[in-house]
Amino acid sequence: MSREEKSLHITFGKVLRKRRNQTGISQEKLALACDLDRTYISLLERGLRQPSLTTIFILANQLSLSPSAIIKEVEDFR
Repeated sequence: MSREEKSLHITFGKVLRKRRNQTGISQEKLALACDLDRTYISLLERGLRQPSLTTIFILANQLSLSPSAIIKEVEDFR
């Protein structure tokens, strides 16, 4: 994995954690709402996994965001 790819994973994780915390929802509740494993949410937030396009759409929906808003925030964060 290149340095840029790793940076992107970490940035996505920071944005996801920020948005999740803003909604006041735990990793476990977000995972249940998205039909994902809580450990997967943790791995995403720590930049250890990369979400699929489908997962980005599911997460965005549960966080009351558009998928493009999440991606835009990742772009702006970098």
